[in-house]
Amino acid sequence: MTSILVTGGAGMVGLALADALQSHDIVMTDLVRGNIPKQVNFQRMDVTGGDPDAVIASLRPDVVVHLASIVTPPRGMSRNHAYAVDVTGTRNILDACVKYGVKRLVVTSSGAAYGYHPDNPIPLTEDAPCRGNPEFPYADHKRQVEEMLAIARQQHPTLEQVVLRIGTVLGVGTDNQITSLFQRKRLLAIQASDSPFVFIWTRDLAKIVQRAATDGPSGIYNVAGDGWMSIDDLAAALDKPILRLPAWALKAALAVAKPLGLSQYGPEQVRFLQYRPVLDNNRLKSVFGYTPELTSAEVFDLWRTEVDR
Repeated sequence: MTSILVTGGAGMVGLALADALQSHDIVMTDLVRGNIPKQVNFQRMDVTGGDPDAVIASLRPDVVVHLASIVTPPRGMSRNHAYAVDVTGTRNILDACVKYGVKRLVVTSSGAAYGYHPDNPIPLTEDAPCRGNPEFPYADHKRQVEEMLAIARQQHPTLEQVVLRIGTVLGVGTDNQITSLFQRKRLLAIQASDSPFVFIWTRDLAKIVQRAATDGPSGIYNVAGDGWMSIDDLAAALDKPILRLPAWALKAALAVAKPLGLSQYGPEQVRFLQYRPVLDNNRLKSVFGYTPELTSAEVFDLWRTEVDR
């Protein structure tokens, strides 16, 4: 039996993982227990401070699965706070893993680490550079985390790493910045852009993280279902019209709306819609040994069906 410590266990992925890892010695950690099942061991951990050192020193897990991250900051959260969780928190976890002889560290990174750039190849393989845009906190933070992990692989080769660069996660009850785009009366699109999306179902992701934490090979893997969906594909699936705007017009509108408090997003959001990273999952299937049960289109259809109920 492998002893596994999970950070960010009260989140959507952590809750799915709790069930997948029930045959192992698992401790879920987070700021609050939330909906973590009562039969699962829980310990409070704030990754931004000294808790990782104290908890990992006490429990001495074989594996640490680091899920804690700020994907969609709530209104009012500062970038410094998000940085403290995403970057400082990962540093604290990594340092404790090295200090106390953890055998394997599994980190959920993101396709956003590649950045939103017009010259990104479609699809992106794991060999593409991580160029997360400074104007997008989440992408920028994930880029910094990836750089930190790359240095650790050179300096601490005995600590195995599994880095999962994950596409858009959809599951029952998913409600975030991405799904809000799909729930509009009309889908917003940029002229001359396909705005492609890749999706992974929460159940598939839980199984992938379970394998990463147990008997899967170390390495870096893109995580997404087969294929991708353009904005036209999404509109057809939702039976909704598309509002196509020139990039310059939307940038101008957001430049006015954000200072007035009419939008939480600024002109930089246009790039987020234009140049979404499309992830190649061949290495996940051929090297890691897991083929997602659902394609990107099937994941979206399941999510849409749940929303319509």
